[in-house]
Amino acid sequence: MNDDSIYTGKAAPDAAADRGWLLGHFKDPADPRHSEDVEIKWGVHPKGEERARWVRGEERTALQVLISGRFRLEFPGRTVVLAEQGDYVVWGRGVDHSWFAEEDAVVLTVRWPSVPGYRADGPDSPDGPDSPDGPDSPDGPDSPDGPSNGPSGR
Repeated sequence: MNDDSIYTGKAAPDAAADRGWLLGHFKDPADPRHSEDVEIKWGVHPKGEERARWVRGEERTALQVLISGRFRLEFPGRTVVLAEQGDYVVWGRGVDHSWFAEEDAVVLTVRWPSVPGYRADGPDSPDGPDSPDGPDSPDGPDSPDGPSNGPSGR
């Protein structure tokens, strides 16, 4: 049921419509999924998919939870592997990172705040300046979520 204040959906098809992103500033202000405070992504990553470039100068805090599969995150001087359902990692502002899907994986990413114009490919990209992507990546900084979101990314 969808009305002015309630939205119900399914993560996979809804995410596919917006490169993985379910909630954030980039949704229409009249949509209950619009938020200036937080962004949520349902990232579906095939085995072997990796972030094209490291995210540098991240301005947000992020939480990433493994739903299924096996997913590796790289941080300066540290590697974290999410191997069991429910494994998660949190990183703060200013933490550079990258990722790699060691197996077909689904990850839920929550990042805050939701920052307009924070996109890797910039205002001349086909998706526009306010898409839910982040710096140095076609899919956004924590898109462990990545260049495509289906079978990463944002």
